[in-house]
Amino acid sequence: MFGLGQWEILLILLVVLLLFGAKRIPEMAQGLGKGIKEFRTAMRDVQQEVEISPNSPDAGPSIGGTVANQPPPPAAAVADAPPAQPATPAESANEGKSHS
Repeated sequence: MFGLGQWEILLILLVVLLLFGAKRIPEMAQGLGKGIKEFRTAMRDVQQEVEISPNSPDAGPSIGGTVANQPPPPAAAVADAPPAQPATPAESANEGKSHS
């Protein structure tokens, strides 16, 4: 078992007993058991959810087995618009002046 002999395992158990005390070890084991039980329950629930959900590739992202509300895609005209050019320092200075 992990390359440990009987004496190494006995020594580790003795150190654990000294560090945590005889009263604390059963509490830790009980907490560990509850954690494992909750983990298995959650894994089972997720597995059932995956088996129930539709497997269509075009369904989109799902939340709780339903297709999430997605915003509509942006309009093609907005996407094809050229990016705004930054103003040169000379143009910026002239913007504040009025042309008469």
